[in-house]
Amino acid sequence: MIYSKELSEIFNLCIRDYHVLDTVKQVINNPYKNSEIKSLMYLKCWVDTVQWHYEDLIREPAIIPVEGMKLKRLIDASNQHRTDVVEQIDDWYLEQFRSVQYKTAARLNSESPAWVVDRISILTLKIFHMKEQVDRPETNDEHKFSMRKKLGILMEQQNDLSISYDQLVEDITNGNRVMKVYRQMKLYNDPLTNPVLYNKQT
Repeated sequence: MIYSKELSEIFNLCIRDYHVLDTVKQVINNPYKNSEIKSLMYLKCWVDTVQWHYEDLIREPAIIPVEGMKLKRLIDASNQHRTDVVEQIDDWYLEQFRSVQYKTAARLNSESPAWVVDRISILTLKIFHMKEQVDRPETNDEHKFSMRKKLGILMEQQNDLSISYDQLVEDITNGNRVMKVYRQMKLYNDPLTNPVLYNKQT
């Protein structure tokens, strides 16, 4: 099983790796090729990190509309990739918990483990970039104070979410909570279910 401490190490490594070149055009170099779950976790954070920077780029006020639309398509594709990877991670958890005997009083959880992982990954990104804001040399004391306050809140959230994730994994392992997965089944990316797309085929 993988716990929050290890997740944090993988996500922080991924974010540091990305920022060596700091460009959305770089190719991922996943260091965990021989470990399925670590490789998936690194990939998950990489997708989130690239999309974070897509979201920065598309907010350029002077962006050329055609380039903006290209970025929008990349963001759409990234969102779908993110969902696909989360569901792959949930498949791994389902396999890990396949032999668990759930207790009669076992409760359902509103989120699967992989969607909690998704939140931890994005929160790790927020913390990295909030620290950048705290350390920006050209900003004034008011800005730094505001960013430090927000960073403190994010760090508290990270601690709480990490504890919650570890408790969820332990509860499922012990049969006290049921792992149940509902796939996202997005309609807008599918040419068979998005009316704008399938109407063009008739």
